[in-house]
Amino acid sequence: MTEVRRRTPTGERADLKRRAIVDAAREVFLARGFEAGIDVIAERAGVSKVTIYNHFGSKSELFLGVIHDALEEALQQPTATLKKSLAETTDIREILVQTARGWVAGMARPEVLALRTLVASEAQRFPELGRAWEANGPGLTSAILAEEFRIRIDAGELEIPDIDLALIQLYSLVLYPHFTHIAYGERIDEKRTHELINRGVDMFLTYYSAKKDNSGRQKETCARS
Repeated sequence: MTEVRRRTPTGERADLKRRAIVDAAREVFLARGFEAGIDVIAERAGVSKVTIYNHFGSKSELFLGVIHDALEEALQQPTATLKKSLAETTDIREILVQTARGWVAGMARPEVLALRTLVASEAQRFPELGRAWEANGPGLTSAILAEEFRIRIDAGELEIPDIDLALIQLYSLVLYPHFTHIAYGERIDEKRTHELINRGVDMFLTYYSAKKDNSGRQKETCARS
């Protein structure tokens, strides 16, 4: 038997329907969990179940769409902030502080934290959800930061033997505490968020700053062009 491949609807009208479906699905999934029925989502979106399956072949695929769209929206700010900081200053501390503030502003929003909690609760049964979160999470800024770190390493300003590990450590210092607290129904207030970012960046740079030479002077660095 010849397999019939699903053709995803295209065009402005289809885009509007997809947006309505994803928005409705996010609300329903957060309220009822992944077990929520497609019929409930269809009613909330004002479309038929057939329309949902035309856009998304399954409920899992719809949920992956919800994750992708939510994180894409959440990470627009930190990505833009990082690029702006790199264009305006060569101060690595300021670059990292502003980037961390962007991560928190985007990823620590109540709806994003609630979605992450839902993903974590379903990841054992549906590991593709966890993989989708990881693929679309704050790591999207990793390539930009990794390149900046390489420039600083070559300039003798930083000593980072494992950039991937360093990025995980940076996230852990400034962003992951928000994920931990929300799991217990708590939110980190603005003052503590400010302290986590500033002290976390200082700890990161203290550990990874280039060591002093034998004369006791900091190795000479050059500014990024």
